[in-house]
Amino acid sequence: MRRAGSESCFLFKIGSPEVSQIYKDISMTVDNTEEAGQKPEDILDQGKDKARLSLEERRKLFQSKGLSAEESLVSISTEDTLFQKEEDSKVYPLSMTWSFGWNSSLPVYYMREDRRIILYICAHTAVMYDVFRNTQYHLQGHPNIISCLCVSEDRRWIATADEGPDCLIIIWDAFTGIPVHTIFDSCPEGNGMRSIAITRDSKFLATISDSATQKVCIWKWTLAVETPACTLELPKEYGFQENLIFNPFNNKEMVSNSKTQAVYYYWFEDKGILAHSAPVLTEKTFNKLVGKFSQSVFHLKLPQVLSATKEGKLVVWDIHYPSSSSSSSSSSAAVSAFPFIKPRKLVHLQKEAIMVLMTVDSYIVTGDIKGNIKFYDHTLSVVNWYSNFKLGAIRTLSFSKTTPSPPTEKSNLPTDCTLRGDLFVVRNFIIGTFDATVYHMTVDGTKLEKLFVEPRDAVHAISCHPYQPLIAVGSVCGMIKVWDFEKKVYLFSRTFEKGLGVQCLTYNPEGALLGAGFTEGTVYILDAMSLENESPEPFKYSKSSVSHCCFSHDSNYMATADVNFTVAVYGVVVKNGQRVWEYLARLRSHQNSIRSLLFGVHLDSNEPRLLSLGKDRFLIEYNLVKSCKDHLDVLDIHRTDQGNYPTCMIWYPPLTRELFLLICNSGYKVKLFNATTKMCRKTLLGPAYGSPIEHAQVLPVKSTLELQKRYLVFINKDKVGLQILPVDGNPHKTCAIICHPNGVAGMALSYDGRFAFTAGGQDRSVVQWKINLGALEAAVSLGGEDLTPFYGLVSGGREGKFYRELEDYFYYSQIRSQGIDTMETRQVSEHICLSELPFVMRAIGFYPSEEKIEDMFNEIKFSEYVETGKLIDKINLPDFLKVYLNHRPPFGNTMDGIQNSFNVLGYTNSEGKKAIRREDFLNLLLTKGEHMTEEEMFDCFSTLFGLTPEGWKSEPAATSIKGPEICLQKELPEEITAEIFTTEILGLALSDSSEQLTQ
Repeated sequence: MRRAGSESCFLFKIGSPEVSQIYKDISMTVDNTEEAGQKPEDILDQGKDKARLSLEERRKLFQSKGLSAEESLVSISTEDTLFQKEEDSKVYPLSMTWSFGWNSSLPVYYMREDRRIILYICAHTAVMYDVFRNTQYHLQGHPNIISCLCVSEDRRWIATADEGPDCLIIIWDAFTGIPVHTIFDSCPEGNGMRSIAITRDSKFLATISDSATQKVCIWKWTLAVETPACTLELPKEYGFQENLIFNPFNNKEMVSNSKTQAVYYYWFEDKGILAHSAPVLTEKTFNKLVGKFSQSVFHLKLPQVLSATKEGKLVVWDIHYPSSSSSSSSSSAAVSAFPFIKPRKLVHLQKEAIMVLMTVDSYIVTGDIKGNIKFYDHTLSVVNWYSNFKLGAIRTLSFSKTTPSPPTEKSNLPTDCTLRGDLFVVRNFIIGTFDATVYHMTVDGTKLEKLFVEPRDAVHAISCHPYQPLIAVGSVCGMIKVWDFEKKVYLFSRTFEKGLGVQCLTYNPEGALLGAGFTEGTVYILDAMSLENESPEPFKYSKSSVSHCCFSHDSNYMATADVNFTVAVYGVVVKNGQRVWEYLARLRSHQNSIRSLLFGVHLDSNEPRLLSLGKDRFLIEYNLVKSCKDHLDVLDIHRTDQGNYPTCMIWYPPLTRELFLLICNSGYKVKLFNATTKMCRKTLLGPAYGSPIEHAQVLPVKSTLELQKRYLVFINKDKVGLQILPVDGNPHKTCAIICHPNGVAGMALSYDGRFAFTAGGQDRSVVQWKINLGALEAAVSLGGEDLTPFYGLVSGGREGKFYRELEDYFYYSQIRSQGIDTMETRQVSEHICLSELPFVMRAIGFYPSEEKIEDMFNEIKFSEYVETGKLIDKINLPDFLKVYLNHRPPFGNTMDGIQNSFNVLGYTNSEGKKAIRREDFLNLLLTKGEHMTEEEMFDCFSTLFGLTPEGWKSEPAATSIKGPEICLQKELPEEITAEIFTTEILGLALSDSSEQLTQ
């Protein structure tokens, strides 16, 4: 995020004498051009702005006067500037090109009427959407989900705030999309903002935090400050305050409300004090039920505040200002005598719950839960209403900034409901409903136009057509929408009955069918073009949500997996000369959640093969040939990991002669397994961007010429990224960008490999990302070649202390393998034998399990077997470094991992810590996991405690567990905690910066 410094003063520099002089210079330039015989149109930009010079020429002229590039761009921009800008997507490997969806919890703003430009929020991005041109401009910069936004009266400035860690407030120039000022760490509590408001003259911002104890702050953002001008902490008994607004005629007054309490604020700007008044309404206040508050506004003409309720009523509050005598007395008395509000009356406005309350021109406007929109005058007499459009519950209303023109004879304006029957003149407006539909209302002619309909619930399911620019999006609300992602056009949709929420979608390889799994366990097979049922009835064999769905390469099988760890298979049979889908069998094959379900091809028979991968660390292959009705046969089961759990699985592209399965795990590792034997052939460091890979796909290629250069697209918890294949652990071959801060739910790739799509789950959005492989390749070249990128992964690099120690241990291992005390001539070599590899690993601080050691041996032994048919029994230093970096924990040894083990195995002692008794500790080492023999255990403890020199064997231990226990009673405490085990037994120390363990 760019920190805006001088840019925050754009608001005043636009009208400054310096800028006025520049515009005079521009005018003279145009006049001189005309005198010279050149037509002014030759140098005009497409926007035809007042200055009549191109944007680039105007920018140069402003920079010649000492203004910076961004400052000059904001100063000289017009409304047409934003969509004239061409975003250079070639600079970044992944760039956002379109956002499908709308966060219907937040308002939509009508930014411009002639082009019908609207502003809305999609996850952590503010979207400026030009309806007529069907184009979007994205205001990107927030690291978290945007929680609130507001716009200035003249629609020039946009303020957005987010929720979460390192929350930001950003003020944007709506003409250029430039963030003119950023307020960092705006909510130190870390919860972000609940509501934000801007004054009518755009000079001040006000915010309400989203924390347990809410704070109201006022910001003088035009002064480039990052601390509020004043702060007020609200009592918890006020309830959760939201919907904050300024008095449009007085910057010192604000009002907000919770469901039970309205709060009026008065700002003593000169003293930096924010006073407030919050009278409590009881049952006796009006002797009537008031109801829950929805929104509050200031009265148009009277010193009053109006609060709408969900009972269809309006509470009128009188604002009482202090007398002039009290305000002219001492400062302390003036502060104590601040304005306050008192309830005046309760107006029963309508039967329906009022969801929106606002003012525009001379009207008070309401939107209710039945979709009605009503206009009242300042006396609360109804003037006009719209109730015949059958809209959903109104969520937001936004009126054009253009003042309505006086009616003419050709006007089709409706008449109001007064006795005079005057023409009803009001601005055109945008309507947003709770069912995520946005409309445009043209008052002249009373024309309602639907702009878009988006999912109102979480979006987990997306799938791209295999050879057309189509993407299917499924929502938990039961809607499936199909878009043309090149033309950005909605094509067709289907909404299923209530209770059916779409959880997963997939096209079959021919693109004729669309498989859909639902939250309550139903499985549909649909026609891809009409979304009608392909089979007469859906399949209802699962009692839980269907999480995965996939087709075989020949489209003869479809498999699903549900959250109850069950795999189900459906097949095509021929009945009466027609191909019909039937249920085959299902099996609860895993003991934990299924992370991947994958079809493959048997190379010898071209028959489909089916594999599933579970969080229980098992890779299971099914025998489809031997499977029959109600019996799903298992071919084999392999365990993929020991400590970490797998997260996803794909077929590795044929970049080598050996066919691999690529499996990612929770330890930020990527493992390659032989597709036939399931032997782990390589373990490599995967992308480490805050969380492990959750899902990955190989980028499709456009032609056979691109088959030797392949790329991997992946998502983790909140990011989407690219990686160049083959995988080798080089960190410079990957890049990632935040796509959905609250979590990525799914990913799909376009058939031509040009775009990636990510689904945001609870943020109800799908984002389209343009892929630029050239930018990624350029970043890789900057990281260096050969071993240069790997040297950067060790402390100090190649010249650092760690690498020098590694060299020493490596060469000492050569001496050790030849005999330390030998007098024979040494054999100088660049290699060590594989048997020495574990000792060198442990010497430099990496303690692999026996299974990991076996994986390392297999990786090295068979590294050239496919090409040469020979096994490798030695390794040189560069290859050793790569093996070490790829197999070690990506973040080193941490105290968290040890503490988690004690939390599982231990008990809570008298001090409240997790501990293990000494006898239980020794018994665990002898009997659980990769257990030791008594002799091995005694040798380790003897070396750790210095009872015998390192490398020397101790006396054989007794044949029972009592032998080592008696010998170690003096050294081991009766009760062992994670801290004692780490520092006193292993002799490791915690670093100063974190819980990183060092030798």
